[in-house]
Amino acid sequence: MKQNELQPPVGAKRRKKRVGRGDGSGHGTYSGRGCKGQKARSGGGVRLGFEGGQLPLIKRLPRKRGFTNVFKTKYNIVNVGKLAIFPPGTEVTPNELLQAGLINTLDRPTKILGAGDVQHLLQVKADKFSASAKKKILAAGGKVKQA
Repeated sequence: MKQNELQPPVGAKRRKKRVGRGDGSGHGTYSGRGCKGQKARSGGGVRLGFEGGQLPLIKRLPRKRGFTNVFKTKYNIVNVGKLAIFPPGTEVTPNELLQAGLINTLDRPTKILGAGDVQHLLQVKADKFSASAKKKILAAGGKVKQA
């Protein structure tokens, strides 16, 4: 087989539809556009989702409103009350929290929130602390260190 002998398979190539070339062609008179109206005009037609002036479906559904901030930081959340599983004097780091099963991944930063109580002193190291969590850890004699 030579390069000059290559041919597309039969039926792969079709001739271009030539509209507006007389009634005998089958595509004359209205050129496949029907009779008058917005869609028959040049540049005519409506945008995607247009419903003739009725409130479009996309606007009628509340779940489609607003936007999602793609730059929002998602944190691993741990409440102070959950830290009671660690023995007194322990340094609690994100690695320790992962091993204890309190967080699922180290890919996200960790934030300690203030729900619950901590009775013994702990050295807690995390990316962020809520004000109430910080106060409770310090009140129990522990230390707070931001990573």
